[in-house]
Amino acid sequence: MRETPDPAVAAASTDDGGLVVYPTETVYGLGADALDADAVSRVFEAKRRDRDKPVSMAVPTVESALDYTHPTASERAFMHEFLPGPVTVVVERATAVPDVLTAGRDRVGVRVPDCEPALALLAGTGPLTATSANVSGRESARRVADLDPEVRNATAVALDTGETAGGTPSTVVDVTAGQVHRRGAAVADVKGWLDAH
Repeated sequence: MRETPDPAVAAASTDDGGLVVYPTETVYGLGADALDADAVSRVFEAKRRDRDKPVSMAVPTVESALDYTHPTASERAFMHEFLPGPVTVVVERATAVPDVLTAGRDRVGVRVPDCEPALALLAGTGPLTATSANVSGRESARRVADLDPEVRNATAVALDTGETAGGTPSTVVDVTAGQVHRRGAAVADVKGWLDAH
């Protein structure tokens, strides 16, 4: 695995279905072209993740998410309130999003990291998988040095910008259902918004 501080170098590693480790404001993520079913499958293999557990996708802006999803008006309002940020919003997917990413479901989690290197990477790649860069069940990594060997061996490039700001994972929310699927960063603010709307 090559380590680089340059988002452009890291972006090039995903062109042919390769995996990239990238920072977020929470933990390091494991990225692959979220629209390439084979690349997404490699993420599941590297993480040893069950195929019935969906993976989210990261995009550089809320507006860019609209090319791959069909959020409702309330979901859009929520996205504009909380993204970029440590929140994943579950919305209806478009046909371009492969079944393997969503475990066959018709909805997909959308994440816009509040992390400049990640946003620069995403601007050069398009949607990437948004899942922690660890083997499922193991601790998430806040430093590239802490990556599991299995993830390191499966990854072409790591965008290394040092230790991430926080180790709490993103909060996952279904705005339409008014449900928080995973309590994480900013959960109090998320629940406050849901209660008010």
